[in-house]
Amino acid sequence: LTLTAALLGWMFDGLEMGIFPIAGRPALRDLMQTADEGQISQWMSVAIAVFLIGAAVGGVAFGWLGDRVGRVRAMTLSVLTYSLFTGACYFATEPWHLAALRFIAALGMGGEWALGVALVMESWPGIARPVLAGLIGAASNVGFLMIGIFSWSIKVDTSNWRIVMLAGAAPALLTFFIRIFVPESERWQEAVAREPQAGSPLAEVFGPRLWKTTLLGIAFGSIALIGTWGSVQWIPTWVDKIAGNGPQMAIASSAGAVVGSFFGAVLCGRWGRRPVYFGLCVASLVMCTIVFNAFNAENYAANKHWMLLTVALVGCATAAFYGWLPLYLPELFPTRVRATGQGLSFNFGRIAAAAGALGTGQLVAFFGNDYARAGWTISMIYLVGLVLIWFAPETQGRPLPE
Repeated sequence: LTLTAALLGWMFDGLEMGIFPIAGRPALRDLMQTADEGQISQWMSVAIAVFLIGAAVGGVAFGWLGDRVGRVRAMTLSVLTYSLFTGACYFATEPWHLAALRFIAALGMGGEWALGVALVMESWPGIARPVLAGLIGAASNVGFLMIGIFSWSIKVDTSNWRIVMLAGAAPALLTFFIRIFVPESERWQEAVAREPQAGSPLAEVFGPRLWKTTLLGIAFGSIALIGTWGSVQWIPTWVDKIAGNGPQMAIASSAGAVVGSFFGAVLCGRWGRRPVYFGLCVASLVMCTIVFNAFNAENYAANKHWMLLTVALVGCATAAFYGWLPLYLPELFPTRVRATGQGLSFNFGRIAAAAGALGTGQLVAFFGNDYARAGWTISMIYLVGLVLIWFAPETQGRPLPE
């Protein structure tokens, strides 16, 4: 029941994150009554940035709440928040309305990740952690895949984007299942009973014992998120601009991401956390370099199928981090502050990713609306990961810290 609730929560989380890359441009075109790509890309950057900042805040706030009142109650509130406020985008009449509602929805999305990971990892035996982490990463990308298939089947344009946003309220129904059937983490209950928290969980993760661990966790999450939101998430928008075929690319990227996020965690169980992270950085850098430099408007028609395959491989490589992170981050923090620590580490990276998304918008304008050059430039962030991972502890084979 715990795993089912968490997987459904992550799947809907991914679906709702995928809504805006598909519906954002039609929505902004409708609200602004313009087809100017420069103005649209600027507002897309703003909406993505505030979403990422909201997810960062939500990861910390709901993670703190989960360490205080329990994983299940906090997760119920997080799912309710992201579903209702995504649906509320139906009523937007100005671009800033979309941005504000996406910010609030993102609070719940960021919180759901941290709480679900903590709940699942604390409920299952350690030998299952690599597979569980892979399922966690894959579930979110199944949501991305679902919204991609939907937008391919039914073209999202200025006439129907509101209905798509309204459908985002449907996951609110999941909260009834969570509250009625999902048991609270026994491990969390025992940890709180054994060692009641005298201070704030946030103060502890930045305290003398954990601050280095927390900063490393933030860095690893930031690299993955900047690569995704500052580079890879722009591929459908780029292809939509040059060929009007963005949904197919979103499907290809999401399908690759489902595979990559699962095996990214499974490989960690076999080869270790540090070597796999290094390998993922190499693979992501190589694939982003290929996709952003080998294809353009002139050769797209002749190479469409090759580009679909390449984008799927990009999704596979860059999304594999989202299987690695839910495996590694819980192994860094003790139970009483696990939701706070991993929520902060993963979601605080979204602030860096927000800067990356804004930077991409600026680079698109700087490069004369060339999404490819901007995306490739941002993907250089993986070079940082190649070095930084060797400063982190290897946790393969170790139990979760108490």
